[in-house]
Amino acid sequence: MRYRKKTVDMFDHETSPRPAWLSPRTLIIGASVSVVVLSLAIATLPMGKATAEETPPARPAPSVEISMPTTRTITEWDVFTGRFVAAEQVEIRARVSGYLNQVHFQDGQRVEAGDLLFTIDPRPFEAALAGAQADLVAANAALDNARAEAERGNRLLERGALAQEAADQRTRTLREAEAAYASARARKDQAELNLEFTEVRSPITGIVSDDFVNEGNLIVGGAQGGTLLTRVVQQSPIEFEFTASEADFIRYRRLSHSGTDIAVSGGEQPVSLKLMDETEFVHDGQLQFVDNRLDPSTGTMRARAVFTNEDAIFAPGMFGRLRLAASGEYQAILIPDAVVQTDQASKFVWVANRENIAEPRRVELGPIVDGLRVVRSGLQARDRVISSGTQFVMAGVAVAPKSPSAASSAQASLD
Repeated sequence: MRYRKKTVDMFDHETSPRPAWLSPRTLIIGASVSVVVLSLAIATLPMGKATAEETPPARPAPSVEISMPTTRTITEWDVFTGRFVAAEQVEIRARVSGYLNQVHFQDGQRVEAGDLLFTIDPRPFEAALAGAQADLVAANAALDNARAEAERGNRLLERGALAQEAADQRTRTLREAEAAYASARARKDQAELNLEFTEVRSPITGIVSDDFVNEGNLIVGGAQGGTLLTRVVQQSPIEFEFTASEADFIRYRRLSHSGTDIAVSGGEQPVSLKLMDETEFVHDGQLQFVDNRLDPSTGTMRARAVFTNEDAIFAPGMFGRLRLAASGEYQAILIPDAVVQTDQASKFVWVANRENIAEPRRVELGPIVDGLRVVRSGLQARDRVISSGTQFVMAGVAVAPKSPSAASSAQASLD
């Protein structure tokens, strides 16, 4: 007999009671939790093709200021440091020995050529002059007598009344008298000079120093080792000495040979100078001298310029800075020095091209002229130089140029 197996529902209320944890409320809560979990899973899924293709907004082009280079006719200058020296400087020394009687000047006084500075006691020299004059008178008398005897002897010799030997002796006596007279006259002239040298006078016009020897001191004179009494220094004109390097000298020489109006031998080149408390080169002078050889120990060339010093503002020993033309006039491109950037060993500036794309331009720089930097190569007058906002600029990135600010425009107009 075949039996059919009867499937019994374990939750059939007729066969077994329903457990408490399977109550209707529990089933509803479980269904709610399942819906929440499913919603979170759906939220984490990709949003489809449209969402994947979305990109962040593009970064705006940095705003920068641009300016055009300045074109101007300029002359390049070299600046050298040097020292003033007196064009003429004389040490006043005694030429005769004696006691110093009087000083005739005030310390630091301006004196003219020929002014009396010192007086040495003249009495010994006056006596020596008197003795020399007396000797000259005696020598003159002896000369007159010898001349007369020689003439008489010649007449007697012609008549045969005097021997030839006697006539020759009278001639020799005349020659000795002439020599004695010349010697006496020289001693008299020397005595006059010594008396004149007791009055020590200034040989040049200038400023006298203080008196190195006071009145009453014994002065030692002579050409060798005479006592130094004071010093006189000429004030106008005054000279300025400086040295240039061998490289500078070669550059000036090549410029001169190329036809540029640059003097390398002195005498024609104008120069200007400023003192240590001045900001501009306000004193005009002229290059006067360039030495004929380089100093082998320093490799420099010595040069000298001359300046008028009518107001006596310059003094020997003062330092100054001299400006000398290093080129002829030419059209130069100039930019503010602040826009120049450094990339390792090279210099460059940022330029905005016609499409407003930033480009770095490597440049060769020259000196600063009137506050602007000379660009020798790498930049043209029509290039648009980025003058502000370069910290946001990258090569090949577009920029948003704008005109310079009012202050920059005002400064550009001044330049």
